Amino acid sequence: MGPCGAVPVIDLDLSRICAVVLVSGCADYNFLTKHEVEHTKGTANRLLKALVELDQSLSGYKVTRLGHSLQSATRAFHGGADIDWIVSALLHDIGDIYAPYNHDEYAASIIRPFVREQCTWVVEKHGIFQMLYYGEHIGSNPHKREKYREHIYFQDCSDFCELWDQKSFDPNYDTKSVDFFAPMVSEVFSRKPYDPIFIRQNERVPLQIF
Repeated sequence: MGPCGAVPVIDLDLSRICAVVLVSGCADYNFLTKHEVEHTKGTANRLLKALVELDQSLSGYKVTRLGHSLQSATRAFHGGADIDWIVSALLHDIGDIYAPYNHDEYAASIIRPFVREQCTWVVEKHGIFQMLYYGEHIGSNPHKREKYREHIYFQDCSDFCELWDQKSFDPNYDTKSVDFFAPMVSEVFSRKPYDPIFIRQNERVPLQIF
């Protein structure tokens, strides 16, 4: 308080203060963005680590979820599939540990910024399409996939399950290692996120060439 209780008038240059705050804020965000960009460069390695952890999930099968994932990707590779399909097959069950009730959606959200829309949709819906093979045994509708019958990627998801997913529980199959697929994962996750060159909406690429 000033003399006689008067409030002193302080001459503030608000535009200058705002400019200082803005510059400070920009500097902070630039600093954070730099570190976040560096962090994203390790995405492939973190995913490969999470993939290896699948070796500890879902007991009772003849192969672990890691073995199943590697076998699915190996079948895709031997069939002549492109890198988007191979990496999608490799990671399609990566959510089993952390999202057992929606693992397909979890996996799709991970690959969505980096692979063809076709692959993302197939991974996202493969859990529903897999019901064709075991739904009746667990009290579920095996034909739940029929609601997508007219979708552009319906047949691709059907083929994904038949050719790679459903078959890949063979303990005697000659499956390639995590190290074999690591460069492919690194290549895909080093792409610019959501780049139309890679997303390629409404485009279908065959799962198998031979």
